[in-house]
Amino acid sequence: MTTNKRTIYLLNPRDYSPELIAVAFAKTSRSPLSFLTIAEELNAAASAQFHEKWVVGYGHASVAEHAVLHLALENVSRLAVETIESNRLASYTEKSTRYQKWDADSFYTPVEILESAFTGLYLKTVGMMFAAYNEVQAPVRSVIAGQYPQRRDETQEQWDRRIRSRYIDSCRFLLPAASLANVGMTINARMLEHALCKMLSHPLEEVRSIGEEIKRTALEEVPTLLKYTEASSYHCLVRNNLQRVPLPEKTEPEKMVQLLDFEKDAEEKVLAAALYEYSDVPFNSALLYIRSLEREDKAALVEKILRERGRHDAPPRSLEHASYMFEVVVDQGAYFELKRHRIMTQTPQPMTVNAGYAAPRLLSEAGVDDRYCQVMDQVAEVVETIASWNPEVAAYLIPNGFNRRVLMTLNLRELFHLCELRAAANAHYSVRRIAYRMVELVRQVHPLLAGYIRLPEGESWQTIERENLTNTGLQ
Repeated sequence: MTTNKRTIYLLNPRDYSPELIAVAFAKTSRSPLSFLTIAEELNAAASAQFHEKWVVGYGHASVAEHAVLHLALENVSRLAVETIESNRLASYTEKSTRYQKWDADSFYTPVEILESAFTGLYLKTVGMMFAAYNEVQAPVRSVIAGQYPQRRDETQEQWDRRIRSRYIDSCRFLLPAASLANVGMTINARMLEHALCKMLSHPLEEVRSIGEEIKRTALEEVPTLLKYTEASSYHCLVRNNLQRVPLPEKTEPEKMVQLLDFEKDAEEKVLAAALYEYSDVPFNSALLYIRSLEREDKAALVEKILRERGRHDAPPRSLEHASYMFEVVVDQGAYFELKRHRIMTQTPQPMTVNAGYAAPRLLSEAGVDDRYCQVMDQVAEVVETIASWNPEVAAYLIPNGFNRRVLMTLNLRELFHLCELRAAANAHYSVRRIAYRMVELVRQVHPLLAGYIRLPEGESWQTIERENLTNTGLQ
């Protein structure tokens, strides 16, 4: 007699390879045996045979999601990091420009530059940026030190650690996209195949070579699941076709945040979806009921849904039925914060110098703003020169302070998460003002639901901007 006792345990990756674990989980759909028994009966050859037949042969790619890899990437450019981190279903942790300092030689020189006539110009320009980055740190730190003096119980090292992000936050505007970074990446084999396809199809040699190296490394653990991964001619064709389409020049002033699209009746749909989850009626019946309510009754229902939400409670998934399309113009440093929010659709434009650059107020208070602007203007000239030959390679030189346009489509639940996190006092000021402005715009169209997004009181995107930036690069 079987007891059918509940059992929960780990298939330890120290004992079984990721590819074998994927087979053990996959076989449970057809086998009555326990996972552990299945795993003990498998070996590398049997696992490879299974994946060759079912994943490769029959296209059951979901099996590959059970094979999880932890990849450590060191000394890759921050420009390459964008492609590496452009996959929604993966986890990343990278070297922070807010908490760490970069050495003067910590940058990447692309092969394309080394094989061109621009080698000297490239190296001179990168050297100028790193020299300025190191030069402004002392005067900027001095301003912060005056605002946050050393405590009696603090060592010099502890004090510097406490105030470092406050002054490095502004100095980092000078760091180029060529700056080297380390990235930890956790991803399943199915998503890694998709990521590798993008990297192997990329126009930059660095990204393609990183893709090849990741593939070689990953094949040691999942030899079958990634064996046939290669570049996509389709990806290259679409990129080449769309780059040739002539678009008109911009005719209107640049705006920091624009709410481009939303559903006017989204609040009613969200409320109907919330009731639908706990009812036994079709959605249209729930929607008709919501539309029959007076505004105060709808507000009371929103209160029942969101008022008691705790600090660490996520809003109900019904909020995902409301979506918004934004265009934001934000400095590259702030975009690195935004791009981590992958439960949305992001379409960033290529990095250029055409949208101007932001200037931190702290640099002005430290008396180094003229030096900053001089460097940024010189970099812009060099970037335009190299971009006339190769715009993708020219992007390596663009510092964090230059602005970039990004299209974002996200649901209301993700808007709660993004804006509450990025508006917090410890977030970077460049992205804090974006979060405040996004909430402001959504509250204008959907005040009942967006009114429950929690932002620090006593601030606005305007006050954050005035206190932290002397120039945004926007008209």
